[in-house]
Amino acid sequence: MFGYVVVNKPELKFKEYDVYHSYYCGLCKVLKEKYGARAQISLNFDLNFISILLSGLYEPETKVEQRRCIVHPMKKHLTRYNECVDYAAKMTIVLTYFKCEDDWQDERKVSKQAYKKLINKAYQEVKDEYPDKVAKIEACLQEINLSEKQDKVNLDEISNHFGKVMGEICAYKNDEWYDELYHLGFYLGKFIYFIDAYEDIESDLKKGTFNPFKELYQTDDFENRSKEILELMISEATMAFERLPIIENASLIRNILYGGVWTRYEMVKQKRLEGRK
Repeated sequence: MFGYVVVNKPELKFKEYDVYHSYYCGLCKVLKEKYGARAQISLNFDLNFISILLSGLYEPETKVEQRRCIVHPMKKHLTRYNECVDYAAKMTIVLTYFKCEDDWQDERKVSKQAYKKLINKAYQEVKDEYPDKVAKIEACLQEINLSEKQDKVNLDEISNHFGKVMGEICAYKNDEWYDELYHLGFYLGKFIYFIDAYEDIESDLKKGTFNPFKELYQTDDFENRSKEILELMISEATMAFERLPIIENASLIRNILYGGVWTRYEMVKQKRLEGRK
């Protein structure tokens, strides 16, 4: 359920992409330095978006460096690090831990269970620092698992759980921006939940695993209705963003929310249509 909140690279200026990539490298750096090389595997674009969003809102002191790494050993690259990147790294650990648990419960993937054990110490550290937030995230993810086992297909009800997860993650501080950040995260989470279901519908039907779109998929209106649902979710998220006083990297964030989030959707839709010819 990761990898949907990305940039629309063809529409980005070179400078904007360099900024985007520098936050991604900063997130990778934090994961390695705080939790070891094993934690770098959990690196994902969705939480990189959170680090950029929160950095734009709170404008914390940011350290900018030129660094080399294993992936880029021959050439230095720009890296940005601040308290928001640090927070995004911690939430990356939390989501990855529960994603491993979910994959183990659903498909008994031994590799996921093994990785969960590898990052357990890091997860416990984050849980100790954010006990209330992690407890709420855990409760919501358990509700998702319960609903899926009961084969519930109420789209709004089941997607609300992951919406609350992302709402908790976006709402970095209990301050004046809490409500708008939570609202943004809530609908972004619902969007992620639905687009993941949209992409996986055929494979889930073959494996007999839960998918909230399984009934809708049997209708002629599947493509149109899916698009309408996704548009409604992301429109709520973008409206919340526009109410925030973000100037720094605002065009980069808009690129992601208005264009980048649709990149995977268009790819999946095109592949599905070609397969039906």
